[in-house]
Amino acid sequence: MKPPEKNPNIYANRGLDRAAHLRRDEAWIAARLADKASRILAIWRSRSLVIEGDMPTAVLLDPDQGLCVESQALVFLGMVGEAAHFAIDLSHHEEPPFREHGEFHDLRQVGPRMAPGDGGMIAYARAMMTWHHRHRFCGLCGAPTESVQAGHVRQCTNPDCKSQCFPRTDPAVIMLVHDGGDRVVLGRKATMMPGLHTILAGFVEPGESMEDAVAREVFEEVGIRIADIEYHSSQPWPFPANIMLGFTARATTFDLEIDYNELEDGARWFTRAELRASPENDTLRLPRKDSIARRLLNEWIESG
Repeated sequence: MKPPEKNPNIYANRGLDRAAHLRRDEAWIAARLADKASRILAIWRSRSLVIEGDMPTAVLLDPDQGLCVESQALVFLGMVGEAAHFAIDLSHHEEPPFREHGEFHDLRQVGPRMAPGDGGMIAYARAMMTWHHRHRFCGLCGAPTESVQAGHVRQCTNPDCKSQCFPRTDPAVIMLVHDGGDRVVLGRKATMMPGLHTILAGFVEPGESMEDAVAREVFEEVGIRIADIEYHSSQPWPFPANIMLGFTARATTFDLEIDYNELEDGARWFTRAELRASPENDTLRLPRKDSIARRLLNEWIESG
């Protein structure tokens, strides 16, 4: 029997057709940039233009050819219905522009309160602009690179090189480890806000499967062995350029040996009752509501 499909996690792009086959069509892209039906999402120093409120909304500007030309990077995001959507990077402005339309905010502050479509669009745009900023020079010869294919490729300008690089996403595993009963392992780093505890996570290494990465990271961080590793779902996490691969696993050993280089403030077993009664203050906070960590934890709490 096919398992039931899970709802996408926050920051997945629902309702957006990336229309990748159109990225090479320069005439079509130029026509869309001149089309009043198209929409432009502005990024300024990793912040996005939004209208604040109980549910912040992304500001989608009318196309402006002069503005698009002077932007540091322009990316065709895709189609929403019949409207082409683009992102532009305006980080070279000393002060944030378009303040008459809204305010520039970090997605980490407004994302948990945004509608899924807006949050996903901003996450996509933010990740692409981070990649453009970090790949302005060729990794082979050091020459400047230029944006091609509607912002989805950077190509070396050295005619003897012409190497291409593509948007980068770093895979990271994030895993809820339980004891087969009523306890789950949570840890915290010193850089987290006071009281925040979360499930374990780490990057996938070259030549490593996701399942092997789960087992390795758990053992490295808290010194326990696990079994029954099961994939749950994934989440785009553009802070700065990750894809979080969510898993659950059952511990087969239970005495924690904490690596304080990884978890400076330690880790311990928590019961469902403790987590249900979380005061959400400096003594105990659960992961942020827009994270796959919170979804995994909530589903585990509700299952017992």
